[in-house]
Amino acid sequence: MNPGAPLVVVGNPGNRRITGFLAAAVGTWTGPVQVLPWRRLAEGPVTLPDGAVVRVDSPGEDAEVDRLLRGAADPPAHGEILGGAAWYAGLRAALDRLAEAGAQAGATLLNDPADIAVLFDKRACHARLAGAGVPVPAALPVSPGDYRELRDLMASAGWARVFVKPAHGSSASGVLALEVAGDAGRVAVGGGRVQATTSVELAADGRLFNSLRLRRYRQEPEVAAIVDRLAPDGLHVERWFPKAGLGGRTIDLRVLVVAGAAGHVVVRSSRGPLTNLHLGNDRGDLAEVRAAMSQPAYADALRTCVRAAACFPGSLHAGVDLMIGTDWRRHMVAEVNAFGDLLPNLLDQAGRDSYTAQLHALRGGRFDQWRAEPAAVDRRGWGG
Repeated sequence: MNPGAPLVVVGNPGNRRITGFLAAAVGTWTGPVQVLPWRRLAEGPVTLPDGAVVRVDSPGEDAEVDRLLRGAADPPAHGEILGGAAWYAGLRAALDRLAEAGAQAGATLLNDPADIAVLFDKRACHARLAGAGVPVPAALPVSPGDYRELRDLMASAGWARVFVKPAHGSSASGVLALEVAGDAGRVAVGGGRVQATTSVELAADGRLFNSLRLRRYRQEPEVAAIVDRLAPDGLHVERWFPKAGLGGRTIDLRVLVVAGAAGHVVVRSSRGPLTNLHLGNDRGDLAEVRAAMSQPAYADALRTCVRAAACFPGSLHAGVDLMIGTDWRRHMVAEVNAFGDLLPNLLDQAGRDSYTAQLHALRGGRFDQWRAEPAAVDRRGWGG
């Protein structure tokens, strides 16, 4: 790919994601570099320079962008969880405008808008991964309309422990790790014991807010109120996959795949079932995890991450969240993230951060190979 072409970064100016990528591009990308604000894209049609290379970054962390995508009159209260379906519709419309602008300019998009649309629909993403033979947890076949239906579906499936995820959420927003007492979850609604571990804060007026502190709700009316509030925007419900632990802490992996190379791996370590680092969890020791898994099992896990990313060959990178089983051999993909490359202070074996690794893949032509035929890209030794 020509590093002298115009480079356009779609993002929120001043956001740490944008400043980090632009810093990596200095001295690496010789063509002109500009930022296309998400606000402009969310408002209406845009134009791109002829022959541009376009990188799409996250629209998050900007209340006005959130308002525009949801088509709302006012921005949400800080941290409020609402309007997921409307936000997703706005995102799809904005991505369609970007795709049209890209076609008119003969641009190369480093994140296929169609890929992003699937990655922000957990139900569609799960179906695509499962259809490609990527190991994923079993999921309910329908989106429950409320808490009562959720419990009925759990009982029919024989599941007592599930993860309840908003269909269009990210960063664990609105996710509940739900456990119910009884025989395979067959406790009647209104009876028995429940526990939901989540970052959701349930306000007195029934509104939901993101919190950086995990909570455990053990009163069924509270759990039901949260699920009922989230359900109209769509839910994706997966069977709980017990994860491995080290030192009394649950772990999983965030694996960044760049054009087929699984070069950046973060161990996420938590005292509870939600491992997202922004929730106050810690980075674990990758050497300890690799020793516990054995090298063949670890290599197989990285191959699975590459296979998951290969389901989205129009995307230069994908952040794969991989769960390791308690036997340290089995593994399953929990999530694939369109914007999962914010990995500060993490280098690959070549000494490159996540952004520099992407620019290197572009200059070396590896992304062109990946888009043409992901299965043919040589993966030997990648990720070590």
